[in-house]
Amino acid sequence: MVMLLKMTDAALVPAVETEFGVPIPGRILSEDHWTKTAIKRLPPPGPLDWQTVFGRAAPVMLDLGCGNGRSTLLSALTRPEVDHLAVDILPVVIRYATRRANQRGLTNTRWAVIGGRELLEQYISPGSVAEIHCYHPQPYYERQEIKKRLIVPEFLALVHRSLRPGGLFVVQTDNPAYWKYVRRVMPEFFDFREQAGPWPDAPLGRTRREILALQKGLPVFRGLGIARSDVMAADYERLIQLLPRPTFNADRRLQALDRIEMSEQR
Repeated sequence: MVMLLKMTDAALVPAVETEFGVPIPGRILSEDHWTKTAIKRLPPPGPLDWQTVFGRAAPVMLDLGCGNGRSTLLSALTRPEVDHLAVDILPVVIRYATRRANQRGLTNTRWAVIGGRELLEQYISPGSVAEIHCYHPQPYYERQEIKKRLIVPEFLALVHRSLRPGGLFVVQTDNPAYWKYVRRVMPEFFDFREQAGPWPDAPLGRTRREILALQKGLPVFRGLGIARSDVMAADYERLIQLLPRPTFNADRRLQALDRIEMSEQR
C-alpha cells in the first residue's frame, strides 16, 4: 500500500508505504533524488572490491536472503556510514527491494540475485565484512529438501571466514526446531547470545516474516554472534565433521505462514 499525504493542493509529501499495517522504512523521494542500486549482473567469481562496488571505503554489512528488503532499508537509513549488500535467490523480491532503495536514494545499498552461501563462497574475501545478517532462512519441510537448509556447519565456517575480527553475525527464525539447531552449532564458531524480545530498532518487526509471525502471536527467535578469535581456518574442517547436520522436523504447521508471506509479495 502507498499513501500520498497532501501538503497543499499543489504539492505532495513523499509517499509512505505500509505492509501489514507497519510502515516500510523511509519515504519515497522526488525523482531527482532517486539513485541506482541494482547489481544487474555479478562479475565472474572472485573477491569483490568494496571500493569499486560502493565508490567508497566503509564497513560492509551483508543481508543473506533479504526478501523484499525491509531490514536492509532500515539499516541503511539509520546507518548511512555502513554499506549494505543484500541478496536473495528470487529475482522478483530483489526487484521490489531495488525499487524501494532507488526511490529512497540509498546509495549505501546494493542488491543482487544470488544465494547466500554462493555469495560467501565465490565473492567474499576472508575478513572483509563487518556484519552478516540472516533472517528466517527457509527451513524446508520435505525430507528430500533437507539438504537445501542454509545453516549448516559449512555455512557457519564461511560466515566466520568472511567476518573481520570481532565481526557480527545476526540470525533469526520463527521455527522452533531450526532455532534449537542454531543454538547447538552457533557457539562453536561465535560468542553467541540470544536477543530477548524484539529488536529495539524495529519493535513491530525488522522483516516481513517477523511482522507476520508477531501478528499471529508466534514466537520469534533472535540471536547475535561475535566471531570467535580462537577459531582458526585450520579448525573449520574438524568442526564441519564434528557438528550435527540439521535433520530436524520443520513442523508443517508453519507452512500456512509461508503462504501468507509470499502472497502479494512486493
